[in-house]
Amino acid sequence: MPRRCDLWRIGIMHAGVATLARHGLPADVAITWLDEGRPFTFDADPFGWWHEDRLHLFVEHYDYRSRHGVIDCIVLDAGFRQLERRRVVEEPWHLSYPAIFESEGSLWMLPEAYRSGELTLYRCRGFPFDWEPACTLPLGREAIDATPFHHGGRWWLFFSSSTDRLHRMGSLHIMHADRIEGPWSPVQPDPVRLDLSGARPAGRPFLFDGRPVLPVQDCSRTYGGAIRLLHFDRLDAAGVSIEPGAKIEPSVRWKPFHEGLHTINGCGPVTLIDAKRIDRSGRGWLLDAGRMIRKAEARRPA
Repeated sequence: MPRRCDLWRIGIMHAGVATLARHGLPADVAITWLDEGRPFTFDADPFGWWHEDRLHLFVEHYDYRSRHGVIDCIVLDAGFRQLERRRVVEEPWHLSYPAIFESEGSLWMLPEAYRSGELTLYRCRGFPFDWEPACTLPLGREAIDATPFHHGGRWWLFFSSSTDRLHRMGSLHIMHADRIEGPWSPVQPDPVRLDLSGARPAGRPFLFDGRPVLPVQDCSRTYGGAIRLLHFDRLDAAGVSIEPGAKIEPSVRWKPFHEGLHTINGCGPVTLIDAKRIDRSGRGWLLDAGRMIRKAEARRPA
């Protein structure tokens, strides 16, 4: 069977995230799509930050040749034309899902890096390109797509676990703390949700009609197949009450990027998304073979 490669493309939806919470995906919504880039590479997991009429996108950049993700910053003007692009965080391990948030007058990034065995918080030293590791969060476990949220005077951290495929794609754990640095304690039950149709975090939480809302992936058909919004009627240290919203699916009008949708991030008047197409050509096998050959040559004595 040919090796399938998921390829993502970032879009800027010309509507606020509250529109999706109220109406789902509008049929006539305008979307500005970013360029695809080099074959068998992609940008995904967009988190945005407006500054001086410029939209700064922090994204995972992935190359199937190395099977390694890094974090890039893409600077767009008010018309969403690209002005600049730079690498901002690169580690020996894979990085993705660069969750951006502000706290105590500083801007922070919490990228997904579970293969490192740690969850490292980065502080912005000089916006938008200069970042430094600040601390590791003491969760006592590996966390996938960890998403911080300050609400009700406390910090909340939503994430999936790396135990197995079901938990990677369909578990939702929540921990809480007084400070972002911790210590962190789990909300019970743990996980609070185990459901492939809507559990793995898919973007920054937001308030809608006074309730916290968490975007999550619907992986019941395929990884990153669609989005659901989880509405929290209750979110406290003793437990949660969740009302899942309807599935938000990619539009057929996005072809060929109509086979998945796994990020929704509100950013002022726009909503950032990423949509998927699946390459079934079999070239993925060739890229894997090339990578293995390069590794073998690197290990060969001089």
